[in-house]
Amino acid sequence: MANHKSALKRHKQSLKRAARNRAVRTRIKNVIKDVRIALQQQDKEQAATALVQASAVLDKAASKGVVHWKTAARKISRLTKAVNQVA
Repeated sequence: MANHKSALKRHKQSLKRAARNRAVRTRIKNVIKDVRIALQQQDKEQAATALVQASAVLDKAASKGVVHWKTAARKISRLTKAVNQVA
């Protein structure tokens, strides 16, 4: 464990950030799963609304630095492509 006051503070901050980032990553996985479930059910409307939500979550995560912006863009692109292919 850290011995200096500043090191203790940095450790506490890192734990807070790690918890926040973990929550955001979990949220990303859940919204992507929602889109994929809607796609499996061939429900274009539900998939489209889930895609809008997923895009927002991914963009926000990218802007906060939780995921790289290119990773977010790639995921959004692939989800959009999949939604557009549904009949």
